[in-house]
Amino acid sequence: MRMDHVSYASESDGLAATTERIATALGVDAVKGGIHPRFGTRNMIIPLTDLHYVEVVECLNHPASDKAPFGQAVKARSAAGGGWMGWCVAVDDLAPFEERLGRSSVPGNRKFPDGQELVWQQIGIKGLIADPQVPYMLRWEGDPKLHPSQARPSSVRLSRLTIAGSAERVTEWLGEPVEAPLNDVTVEWVSPRGTPGIMSVTFQTAAGEVTI
Repeated sequence: MRMDHVSYASESDGLAATTERIATALGVDAVKGGIHPRFGTRNMIIPLTDLHYVEVVECLNHPASDKAPFGQAVKARSAAGGGWMGWCVAVDDLAPFEERLGRSSVPGNRKFPDGQELVWQQIGIKGLIADPQVPYMLRWEGDPKLHPSQARPSSVRLSRLTIAGSAERVTEWLGEPVEAPLNDVTVEWVSPRGTPGIMSVTFQTAAGEVTI
């Protein structure tokens, strides 16, 4: 189990403008992602070091965005003004989570212009919708070279998450200590004054520390 990525829902001016603001703040260029046909969403990627990345995502005008939990989560966060939607951990085996949550994981995919396809299985979005402090889980499949963090070399490192919530709650959700996927990322837990979830993400960049 390891920290994989953080997801940011587009603000009112859309995917391109939202991504540009974040990428400019970090002093890097974003990479075009693509459409998630099963979820009714599309994204752009900001690769980071250590197999991490930032995903900026928005909903499409497509029925899947109303039916798929991931589309619902993105739509709700964007409707609230956009911002950090959640975080994700990569695991080798989703079976323990499927058994504990009482449901099956769902497939995800995104095609590249050259015909290659990024594929994965994920679970936990319904949990994130109900309690945004908890991560969702995925298992990457196919060629590891297609992992979004590998889209472009990067020197920007994700160093800290500030989460409104509790380590105990997330540990309960994961079924093992929350420190397990976060051994290279510091987490500051703060008491939620409203909805729990990611308050900010801090990065180490060429220009120094940047918090978004």
